[in-house]
Amino acid sequence: MLRARDAMDRAYAEPLDVKTVAAVAHVSEAHFIRSFRAVFGETPHRYLQRRRVERSMFLLRETDRSITDICFDVGFMSLGTFSRTFREIIGETPSAYREGHGPMVPPNCVQMWAMRPRVAASELAERPSSADEATQSSSFGEASAPAAPLA
Repeated sequence: MLRARDAMDRAYAEPLDVKTVAAVAHVSEAHFIRSFRAVFGETPHRYLQRRRVERSMFLLRETDRSITDICFDVGFMSLGTFSRTFREIIGETPSAYREGHGPMVPPNCVQMWAMRPRVAASELAERPSSADEATQSSSFGEASAPAAPLA
């Protein structure tokens, strides 16, 4: 079942049918549907729809592409089906979702970490300012050593 789910995750934008995915799991179609639902709590079709909607959520937030283009890029064959499914899963239409959710912003702690100085100001003042300096400090705080030439 995990192999089949992974195959669905990789090929979510392609037209997939139960027969193809069941063949990946090496079981019959009926057994695949029953087993998939027992293991993952939803049918293979609903799982695939949810994965497509999740991907479309990212594209709606992070790109300016049209909703129709996103609909077809994530594997839906109809804009109506895409909008209906999106509304069922997310609770709002794709256009309302785009208006209400901008690009993802990292938490403040991550932003502060990324902007933190790598070297203390006191260390910068004590360093010689030679342009030909052969030793370079590592970003991991390891001891300075001359760079070894690569063969």
